[in-house]
Amino acid sequence: MENYKHPEVLVTTDWVAEHKNDPDVRIVESDEDILLYETGHIPNTIKIDWQNDLQDPLIRDYLPPEQFEKLLAGKGIASESKVVFYGDKNNWWACYAFWAFKLYGHKNCLIMDGGRQKWISEGRPLTKDVPHFPKTKYQVSQLNEKSIRAFREKVILHTRAKKALIDVRSPQEFSGELLHMENYPQEGALRGGHIPQAQNVPWAKAVKDDGTFRSYEELIEIYQVGAKLKAEEDIIAYCRIGERSAHTWFVLTYLLGYPKVKNYDGSWTEWGNMVRAPIER
Repeated sequence: MENYKHPEVLVTTDWVAEHKNDPDVRIVESDEDILLYETGHIPNTIKIDWQNDLQDPLIRDYLPPEQFEKLLAGKGIASESKVVFYGDKNNWWACYAFWAFKLYGHKNCLIMDGGRQKWISEGRPLTKDVPHFPKTKYQVSQLNEKSIRAFREKVILHTRAKKALIDVRSPQEFSGELLHMENYPQEGALRGGHIPQAQNVPWAKAVKDDGTFRSYEELIEIYQVGAKLKAEEDIIAYCRIGERSAHTWFVLTYLLGYPKVKNYDGSWTEWGNMVRAPIER
């Protein structure tokens, strides 16, 4: 990990095994499969359900700050807690939860490299016991929406200016052949294709077979050499609903150290349904 620009945001399964009971550490599991936690999880781990915990129940947005404060206080997470995220599917929803926490300014966020897959493959213990921590008085310190989140108006201006735009979906989604990943219901958008000017760099290229992130040199080859991204430019990443692009946002921001990367979480579900939105195939 030493070659990454911000290696401090990654921890190993060994580190989690050693520190999972530390009073200042909270381990959070966030999965695509929202029932997976109940089948067994790392001891002393809290569940954050991306759908029911982080999303506003009425409008398509995240919780208002006061509700986020209530959520974390009830989970026993303090403003100064070191929060370690992990999950299924190579940590894509863990990175999404990481990104959401960063929207509310939580400072000490980490990712367990390799996620749930690596923990289990190493034969480490799982439990069905749900921990209960004392309630805290969590307070949102700042909102980072402008620096790490892109809305459709920003994306429209971005494309007109021919700035860097990364579509991290599968090639079949990028071409318009599919509206969702293969073997998923083809739903969520009325039109297929991609946003004009976008390059297709599927998110999973950034991870190895064991779920851990590729080396700094390999990531440079993918994003800097292959996609011609420059560290100093404004970059927007998108997918279908923002979770896969949050994974790429994490890679570009923390592992490669690009300072101006935003996640367009409206993504193709929004763009593919907008009246008169320009689409390429």
